[in-house]
Amino acid sequence: MTPPPAFSLSVQYADTCSQHLFPRYRIRRWVQSAILTPLTCVVRFVSEAEGRTLNRSYRGKDYATNVLTFLYDDEDEACPHTDIVLCTDVILREADAQGKTPLAHAAHLVIHGTLHAQGFGHDSP
Repeated sequence: MTPPPAFSLSVQYADTCSQHLFPRYRIRRWVQSAILTPLTCVVRFVSEAEGRTLNRSYRGKDYATNVLTFLYDDEDEACPHTDIVLCTDVILREADAQGKTPLAHAAHLVIHGTLHAQGFGHDSP
C-alpha cells in the first residue's frame, strides 16, 4: 500500500467560535482524506463580514459564501500552496437548513475545497 501524499496544514480561526465547532484534528483528517498529490494548505474560518469582502473582491459577488479556494499554482513547485476559506456563519445557516450537523457540513466543504485546490472543478468528472 502506498503512503498518502505529504501535506502541510495550517488552520486559522479568525472567527473564534469556529475553533470549538471545528477542531484542528478533524480538519487535518478531512484534508488528508481528499489529497491525491502533495499540498501545502491553509484552512481559515472567517466571519460573515470577511467572507463577504473576499467573495466580492475575488469573485465579484456581494455576499458571503460557504467556501472559497485560492490556489497559488507555481509550476516549478512540487507542492502547490492553497488557502481554503470557510465562512462559519454561512456553514451554520446552511447546516440548519439542510438538516445536517455543522461538523458534517464543514467536513463536506473542507473536502470540496481540497479537491478544488488539486484542480478538480464542478464541470469535470
